[in-house]
Amino acid sequence: MTFPPRLASRPAAAPAAVVTGDRYRIMVLDAGLLRLEYAADGVFEDRASTFAVNRNLPVPDFRVMETSTHLTIVTERLRLTYDRGPFTTSGLSLEVLGGVSAYHSVWRYGQSPDDLGGTARTLDDRDGAVPLEHGVVSRNGYAVIDDSHSFLFEPDGWVSADHVDRTDLYVFAYGHDYAAALRAFYAVSGPTPVLPRYALGNWWSRYYRYTADSYLELMDRFRAEGIPFSVSVLDMDWHLVDVDPAHGSGWTGYSWNRDLFPDPAQFLRHLHAKGLRVTLNVHPADGVRAFEDAYPAMAAALGQVRNGDGDGDPIAFDVTDPAFLAAYFQVLHRGLERDGVDFWWLDWQSGPYSRIAGIDPLWMLNHFHFLDNARADRRALTLSRYAGPGNHRYPVGFSGDTVISWASLAFQPYFTATAANIGYGWWSHDIGGHFFGARDDELATRWLQFGVFSPIMRLHSGNNPFIAKEPWTFPAHIEAIMTRFLRLRHRLVPYLHTMNHRAATDGLPLVLPLYYAHPDADAAYQVPNQYQFGTQLIVAPVTEPADRTTGLAAVAAWLPPGTWVDVFTDLVYDGEREIHLHRDLETVPVLAPAGALVPLDAAQVPGNDPVNPGHLELLVVVGADGSFDLLEDDGTVEGPVARTPIRLAQDPGILRIGPVQGAGGTVPDVRSWTVTFPALAPGIEPVATVDDVPVPARIVREGTRTSVVVEAVPSSATVRIILGDRPLLGDNNVHQRVFAVLDRAQIEYVTKARVMECITTAPSLSVRLSRLQALDLDPGLFRAVGEILLARSDGGA
Repeated sequence: MTFPPRLASRPAAAPAAVVTGDRYRIMVLDAGLLRLEYAADGVFEDRASTFAVNRNLPVPDFRVMETSTHLTIVTERLRLTYDRGPFTTSGLSLEVLGGVSAYHSVWRYGQSPDDLGGTARTLDDRDGAVPLEHGVVSRNGYAVIDDSHSFLFEPDGWVSADHVDRTDLYVFAYGHDYAAALRAFYAVSGPTPVLPRYALGNWWSRYYRYTADSYLELMDRFRAEGIPFSVSVLDMDWHLVDVDPAHGSGWTGYSWNRDLFPDPAQFLRHLHAKGLRVTLNVHPADGVRAFEDAYPAMAAALGQVRNGDGDGDPIAFDVTDPAFLAAYFQVLHRGLERDGVDFWWLDWQSGPYSRIAGIDPLWMLNHFHFLDNARADRRALTLSRYAGPGNHRYPVGFSGDTVISWASLAFQPYFTATAANIGYGWWSHDIGGHFFGARDDELATRWLQFGVFSPIMRLHSGNNPFIAKEPWTFPAHIEAIMTRFLRLRHRLVPYLHTMNHRAATDGLPLVLPLYYAHPDADAAYQVPNQYQFGTQLIVAPVTEPADRTTGLAAVAAWLPPGTWVDVFTDLVYDGEREIHLHRDLETVPVLAPAGALVPLDAAQVPGNDPVNPGHLELLVVVGADGSFDLLEDDGTVEGPVARTPIRLAQDPGILRIGPVQGAGGTVPDVRSWTVTFPALAPGIEPVATVDDVPVPARIVREGTRTSVVVEAVPSSATVRIILGDRPLLGDNNVHQRVFAVLDRAQIEYVTKARVMECITTAPSLSVRLSRLQALDLDPGLFRAVGEILLARSDGGA
């Protein structure tokens, strides 16, 4: 391919959007987004920056008013007042219009925004929280991105750090319309690409000295155990690491270790045949040394003279040299890709500095690796650390080597969700942690459960033979839980891939803080570890050990208005309340509102390669109208997208699926559907039709669930499941659920009997609670029983 590859950009704003003077320039990029520039020499920058690649946007309505002393710009969202001089706190201010609750909504130049946070470059070596950089949303309505020191992209695709003497700010003023702020961010900085579908499955990663045979045996063992993986991550030891000290360390390497992998191409073919994609870890900082297989070709490409004995000086890693970078891809990596490497794990840990001040090597690696991987109309992928605003264009993010601890796990849900505030939606964590810490089977299980409900699910272990993540290395009950959740991740891919497309087209990442949907609810800001997981689910990961008395872990949560069903337990809750949710190790709180529609792969043991399934299961929560469009594609960038509309009409009690719209050939011509209704009230007899003709359907009732199985439906047909008028959710079977909590509690049997007597004989909910309070129960047990009693306003029967 031509080097350097070019990032599509339109960096010059429409002239009608520009207000300018001798030393200032203001761009009205959107009703809530201004670009503010000041340059003492009056020279302004129209090249794309690392953050801003598209300033040519539709011009919003705005007014400009000038007096002898000030300039004022007004849109429907903001009012800017400026004295036309050097930017100062007193001379430049912006008021957010439209009402931002009771919060102060005037920004002044130089004032550090009190925004809701963005993300951070890495979690390397951290045990718990790290400070976050700025995002583009805040409770007081404004936020700022300072683009003054970013390097720039030339029209030919190369980069430059020849900054003029400039101040370059982007001020976001969207009040509490956080989704609009994020859309404006993407409009200027470019959309999030659609990830390859396989990236949404499980990734196996371990820093371990595998051989080709032992690795293939491991993949066969996973398959035999019914544990799917879609990505194989080969850490350091794929390449030579024990090198002559004269060459430096073995961290950087590009030559297969033939003692471990005698035939790399064959090894990779075997992995591909098993439905796996492959990424290799690279630490490029040490350049290319003379022992590397590709050294002669690299030296020739760069005109570097070798010594007479065939040795030669190291070829320095230099991202500021376009000749080196061209050879880095076209010589050094291309041969390994011909062996079968699908994408690269860029493990850059060597700081933000290069031979040219202002050029960050991590930025360069992310940018050019992603563009290089995008050739041939395939969906591109990299795995690398975050380098700053705009890095969402190069997914996915590697959050670094974290310490194995509850504190690390407790920070990751908040860290992941808050990254949406800077548009960074595809974090990949070391699920289970990288190093240090101590063996803790409960922690490992809870971390894996969070991984299943995080953007990228990549199990990982550091270079220690005792740190293992294979489920069978844990006790049998832990193994069973881990296996079930790993299978669930692959079953979720139809839902995840639809959200993958949504992130690219609608500008809303898979994982979002609750305050995006409920910006004026103070409680939405008080549960930082709870998040939206796509359009249909809310997740509250368990990040603390279980209570010793109850055996249940507690999670502080907030349920938004409406009715909610836990998709694991089928417990039904009334919303608009703070609550503690209690779960045993088998489950984690994943809540769906009435009207939710969640498509899953119906296979209980999915395969490695998460292709468009021939049999789908659809979770349907009755109680409100629902709408969902299932999106599927053929894996190419320009390829067609098939849309399957799914609609739930609550009043008539009818669910409609299909027909497929658009690229019907992208999905199976004939597909079976299992429609599962969690917590459906008893007595409802579903009827199935295909194109309005009644068809035989298998009805399965298991506990609190009812499923309808309709087989072999053409993709061009419409399936209807008819439940009858206004179908209801069932009661919570309070007696049974409380008995289960008491049965496992480590307390006196007499106390258990007294609690159960209160539950079964008290005439009202208030009396039940008062009698329970009088028993002076362990606080954890009292809260766990109270959760069940109070889940519904009527006591849940």
